[in-house]
Amino acid sequence: MKTALITDIHANREALEAVLAHAHGNGATALAFLGDFVGYGADPAWVVDTVRDFVATGALAIQGNHDLATVLGPSPEMRHDAKAVIDWTRSKLSAEQLAFLDELPLSLRYGEKLFVHANAYAPAAWDYVLNSEFALRSMLATPCRYTFCGHMHQPRLFHAGSASRAGEALPKPGAPIALKQDRQWLIIPGSAGQPRDGNPDACYALFDDEVPSIIYFRVPYDHEAAAGKVRSAGLPLRLASRLLSGH
Repeated sequence: MKTALITDIHANREALEAVLAHAHGNGATALAFLGDFVGYGADPAWVVDTVRDFVATGALAIQGNHDLATVLGPSPEMRHDAKAVIDWTRSKLSAEQLAFLDELPLSLRYGEKLFVHANAYAPAAWDYVLNSEFALRSMLATPCRYTFCGHMHQPRLFHAGSASRAGEALPKPGAPIALKQDRQWLIIPGSAGQPRDGNPDACYALFDDEVPSIIYFRVPYDHEAAAGKVRSAGLPLRLASRLLSGH
């Protein structure tokens, strides 16, 4: 089975449409959405409805920190821009759409596979897997061979064997990486809707559990259209700039 791993869509319709088309064109037979469906972008309702429709037909979805923040509403300590985005996003979602985000699980486990937004050791704390030290902590927190994470807006791949230390592999887009069975793996596809590694093309990864292997992809989409919607919505201009620059 080939599972498309899609995360951090951030209300970017153009990016999600491109990723879904690419994934299906490359033989994806299952979809796993790893959280942060809303925030930053201009199409939260469309993205939530699209993910909800796929979940209804068998896809899995995990709650991200932006999803929870949108459900709860802005907190007093939030910066003005962050508060403005959450308030705007909430105003665009129905009670049913907010309920869908609220009811999403923090993690899901299927056999040797763990799906979570941030990390395996404290999913609700929203810590980032910034380096191999955090990656090892996450892998040691689960018996699963494969952990699939979002949250980081850059594609990363970590592994750990019996030496109790983690190594990092640099994924090259489009190149299959064999996942050796004597290791644990932490797979971060990167953000579909707002990459931050200097490349604005959408990120996702395709996991093949029969080989097993992982392929990371970068998918071009209409960045100008997505950025234009952000500007038209009156959202902070830096959010539109990020879509164009990938930073």
